[in-house]
Amino acid sequence: MTTEAARSLAITLHHGWWGDGLALIAGLLLPFAFAPYGFFPLAVLAPALLFYSWEGCDSRRAGFRGWLFGLAMFGGGVFWIRVSFTFSAVDPLVAGLLMAGFVAVMALYPALLGLLLGCLSSNLSRPLRLLMLWPAAWVLMEWLRGYLFSGFSWLQLGYSQIDAPLSGWAPLVGIFGLGWMMAFTAGVLLLCFGRRLPLFPLLLVIFLWGSGAGLQHVSWTDVSGPALPVALIQGNIPQEQKWLPEMRAPILERYVGASRANSEARLIIWPETALPGFAHRYTDLLAGLRTEMRARNTEVLLGLPVWQREGKRNLNAATMLGDGTDYYYKRHLVPFGEFLPMANLLRPILRRLGAPLPDFSPGPDQPPLLSMVGTLAAVLICYEVAFARDVLPALPEAAFLVNISNDAWFGNSIGPHQHLEMARMRALESGRYLLRATNTGISAVVSPAGKVLARSPQFEFHVLRASLTPMAGATPYVRMGNTPILLAALCLLLLAAWRRLRGVREG
Repeated sequence: MTTEAARSLAITLHHGWWGDGLALIAGLLLPFAFAPYGFFPLAVLAPALLFYSWEGCDSRRAGFRGWLFGLAMFGGGVFWIRVSFTFSAVDPLVAGLLMAGFVAVMALYPALLGLLLGCLSSNLSRPLRLLMLWPAAWVLMEWLRGYLFSGFSWLQLGYSQIDAPLSGWAPLVGIFGLGWMMAFTAGVLLLCFGRRLPLFPLLLVIFLWGSGAGLQHVSWTDVSGPALPVALIQGNIPQEQKWLPEMRAPILERYVGASRANSEARLIIWPETALPGFAHRYTDLLAGLRTEMRARNTEVLLGLPVWQREGKRNLNAATMLGDGTDYYYKRHLVPFGEFLPMANLLRPILRRLGAPLPDFSPGPDQPPLLSMVGTLAAVLICYEVAFARDVLPALPEAAFLVNISNDAWFGNSIGPHQHLEMARMRALESGRYLLRATNTGISAVVSPAGKVLARSPQFEFHVLRASLTPMAGATPYVRMGNTPILLAALCLLLLAAWRRLRGVREG
């Protein structure tokens, strides 16, 4: 292809429906960078294609293309949310409408990003746009998406790198730092197709990826105690049967029987809401189980719902049956699943659609620490493991992480695979072992390097036996958190805004 033909093709792709289609294709590609597919180079290619579609656009067109990108990305990457509606007895048509509404709203994040960058980029050179402003703005967009309305952190770029060379940087810069590196690499990729090879940025990319591979062999934390035998019980209770009165006895028999059969373990973990009813109905059962297991030098952690009569509140909880009986109450609730954001506006709409109204309350805002097997552990219930900010308050005090979940809500979809991928990133960021016990899978034991040491099959009753090593110390990310990355990104965004404002005044 001649230079003139290549330039003509580029102009065609930038304008009109060709550019719109390119943004749509980029969004369709990105979910395949994450579990269970794991084609991590797509996490560079997809943002590069989106950036390319934004070049030469006015702000309105860039916003529209960002929205198309978001529709494709979320429509293809988190469609499993619709499955959870079916377990709530929602009409299939209504479930489809709710899912479409969710995707359309989440697509507003890349749409607003495109709109903003279209406004700020006009007086910046191409290298400054692609290497500084756009990667920094991408990071801030992902952070904002992880905070507003409780946050939704699925499909953040950094998670795609859990099995890739860049993962070595996670204990230093966390999930947002990885996302910045991915967006920066995408910008360099575009510059490589320009008239002049960007030598220094290209060398920086090579350094980041190469050193990331080397950092994978660095241990940031230290062993603080002997290895302990553990057992994770995956009950495999179908979601549609879980709360039926006639299933209470079989469910209890399954979990209690499996605990007795594995009492050689120092720690036994049941999944989220393993008990089929509120805690006050099982006072005698819990007391008897605690006494029996402690006689065998075994402690049990289990998930259960709690009704607080004094506050008339439902709480999603985990209780530790060890030397004493202690509770952790879930703080970060699932929007629409456990609580309703903008309740005054949305409650009448959901009632009209016949959708169930969530009625859980968040627990007290305190570190998710429980004492178990002679040390402290961070307990994360379901959704909480998807957010580094929910883990950081427990570190470095916690010697290991425990995640209990009920991914039966996602059915046989890609959702549980993505959830495990995010849990693995928390282990890597913190330099801690992570024990993950779920109802229908995927239960797993994850090393401080983010590697899966053992995992259960899905949709089978299974007891996952493994050993756990307590860890001490703190990774650089645990010590600094997200603040340095976010401040640096914000400074670059403000600098671009200042240059834009100055350009308008001078013009």
